[in-house]
Amino acid sequence: MSDGALFKPDKDYSKDADKIIPEAESLAKKDIQKGIDKILSLEKQSRQASDLATTSRCLIAIVTLCKEAGDWSLLNEQVLLLSKKHGQLKQAITNMVQVVMGFLDDTPNLETKLSVIEALRTVTEGKIFVEVERARITRILSNIKKEQGDIKSACDILCELQVETFGSMTRREKTEFILEQVALCIQNDDWVQAGILSRKISTRYFARKPKKTPEQMEKDKKEREEKEKNRSADEPPPEKEDDVTDLKLAYYEQQIILAKHEDKYLEVCKHYRQVLDTESVENNPDQLHAVLQRVIYFVLLAPYDNEQSDLLHRINQDTRNTQIPKDAALLKQFTIPELMRWPVVEEQYGEHLCSTDIFSKTTDANDPKAHTRYEDLRHRIIEHNVRVIAKYYTRITFPRLTELLDLSDEETEKYISDLVTKKTVYARIDRPARVVSFEVKRGPDEVLDEWGNSMKGLLGLLERVGHLMQREEMMARISKQESSKKEPKKSKA
Repeated sequence: MSDGALFKPDKDYSKDADKIIPEAESLAKKDIQKGIDKILSLEKQSRQASDLATTSRCLIAIVTLCKEAGDWSLLNEQVLLLSKKHGQLKQAITNMVQVVMGFLDDTPNLETKLSVIEALRTVTEGKIFVEVERARITRILSNIKKEQGDIKSACDILCELQVETFGSMTRREKTEFILEQVALCIQNDDWVQAGILSRKISTRYFARKPKKTPEQMEKDKKEREEKEKNRSADEPPPEKEDDVTDLKLAYYEQQIILAKHEDKYLEVCKHYRQVLDTESVENNPDQLHAVLQRVIYFVLLAPYDNEQSDLLHRINQDTRNTQIPKDAALLKQFTIPELMRWPVVEEQYGEHLCSTDIFSKTTDANDPKAHTRYEDLRHRIIEHNVRVIAKYYTRITFPRLTELLDLSDEETEKYISDLVTKKTVYARIDRPARVVSFEVKRGPDEVLDEWGNSMKGLLGLLERVGHLMQREEMMARISKQESSKKEPKKSKA
């Protein structure tokens, strides 16, 4: 097979093709094999002369004759034979494969279609110059398996493609392929593979781009036209300024599903914030309200840490929260160091929260994790209350603590133990005395450091007081001398 370099043809056989191909087509109506043989003789001459245009015409003419004759097995045979010809031109094979791909919709039945697909996959296997065509054929085969209900086979077939390495495929098509691979993995419950594949997509591709002026758009258009003129046959066409909103929403929808599956609430919140930064979502009030709600819900569900606390306060400052006042009010309560009684919160917000698909008071068949999220929200409120109590109390009795938290003794001990383990709060439980201490016990080094700092401050104050006293004494001495000078001397009698 040729190495793919484009040579100047030794001889132009286009005039011979104009004469021989119509004759072969007429002959094929009576005997298709004789018609094919007539074209094959011309194909050999043009191939040896590196006449790409004529060779491509011959290959396309042969497969077209087979298709029009309805002999699909002969078509498959010719595709395989023509691609294996010695010194066959790569671009001619590519053109033939593209034409045969167009015949797939005209196949009489599914069995014939699968045989043609298999022949094309055999021809394109391991050949970089037809990698895009192979990917598209594989996608068609995967869709057939998916329609038949064989999700596992569809997933295995499509996921064998490493489309991110295809240099001749556009970025948009690569992204569509990977998104479809991830979707099939999710349907196949292969969550690990779905996560690995999703990381092949760079989120910078979805970054919101500033709007361009008409002058900039005209300049970009001219640059693309210039690149298209100078592009070689093996290079992909220049990327167009395309709207990728549909890809962005599909990508983050998959990321949200993956994060929800692993209960990574903070990640879900971040993904919804990316969805929020989309023009189409901002301009749609219904979508905007739904996304704003979910941003608030999932940041509240996320376990407390520095990152979660920072994100929660930033979300609270979003002016768009005025469009969802009830959810914004719940969010604000988490930013204030005050107790939130769960029975009161449930009474005020329970019905509203459960009206969404995020929360449910009962185990819902549609989303079994909705009830789990409702319980997690209760846990976050209790944890918030423990942090508030730890801020205001150094020591508190167990009965009073359970009263403030609306929990039993066992639940109270469990929550405090969990928060201590996570190093969210410092606490020590004295069971015999039934007292909880939130005061951090300091080590000898810390006590000595504090004492040293205190003594340093005290000595500094004493030195300053000493200076002030000396100053006052000096000022008093000076004022006494001045007053004595001003008094008149008494005359002698």
